[in-house]
Amino acid sequence: MVMILRLLGRRLAALPLMILGITLLVFLVLQAAPGDQASSALGEGASEAAKQQYRQDNGLNDPLFIQYFRFLGRLVHLDLGVTTPPSKSVASMIASAFPLTLQLTFLGVIIAVVLSLVFGIIGALYRDKWQDQLVRIFSIAAIATPSFWLGILLIQWFALGDNPMFPSGGIATPESGFGGWLNSMALPALALGIPVSASLIRVVRTSMVEELDRDYVRTAIGNGVPYREVVSRNVLRNALVTPVTVLGLRVGYLLGGAVVIEMIFALPGMGQLILNGITNLDVNLVQGVVLTISVTFVLVNIVVDLLYLLINPRIRTV
Repeated sequence: MVMILRLLGRRLAALPLMILGITLLVFLVLQAAPGDQASSALGEGASEAAKQQYRQDNGLNDPLFIQYFRFLGRLVHLDLGVTTPPSKSVASMIASAFPLTLQLTFLGVIIAVVLSLVFGIIGALYRDKWQDQLVRIFSIAAIATPSFWLGILLIQWFALGDNPMFPSGGIATPESGFGGWLNSMALPALALGIPVSASLIRVVRTSMVEELDRDYVRTAIGNGVPYREVVSRNVLRNALVTPVTVLGLRVGYLLGGAVVIEMIFALPGMGQLILNGITNLDVNLVQGVVLTISVTFVLVNIVVDLLYLLINPRIRTV
């Protein structure tokens, strides 16, 4: 427990520096983006005087470092600014859209974890047999399939035709209950989770094979411990260390992929916000969305580090 608290303290202490670096990178990239914020806000038909007045009122004529520190000052108070006309609070828009993105990402993680464990374990236990070959074919095909293309295929297969099994887009109303929500999220979650599961399958299989070849497995079996018990109690737990680490790194892909999948399935999440922000050159909106996703990715990796300690007790004594 002391080791876990120590690691958590180090990660939380470094979190402000990480967030500061993220804010600086996002700010500089968006400032270098082509286009004029005044023209996007007022329209191309606006007079030059009106555009100049807009830049003056919003501090766009100030030096970049002043604009950056002004942005940091607002961020300390959780103020992400307002969108270009019609003016809306960016924080409130993100608070409304982000839960849906988290739900989609969570379902994608569940699908990726279940598929990777099932197929990875099968591939390791039946290595070089026909079951293992089928697992390899599936993982290679899934890796080569982009999530957005898989989403389009899933819509064609299961959401179109005379008897569609799932809706082609949109989110279920609260009146539909959990079943309606899960029905509307099934295809997007599959499109998001299957490609990620492919890389995890290979990691799980490799880790399981390495553990199965270790001396303690042969010793335990030689002492009469049932093979199934050795695999479930020892091999699987030891083999999960590397896949958990890889999964933490893939969460960033899942969050980014969720943004794309949301646009394909017309889900009102962060994908819709960032698309509107880029289309309208709304710097505040794009900054808020990218910053929220980036900070979430950092926090998830802190959780993964803690899980790493829980799964591998030997590290706690190092």
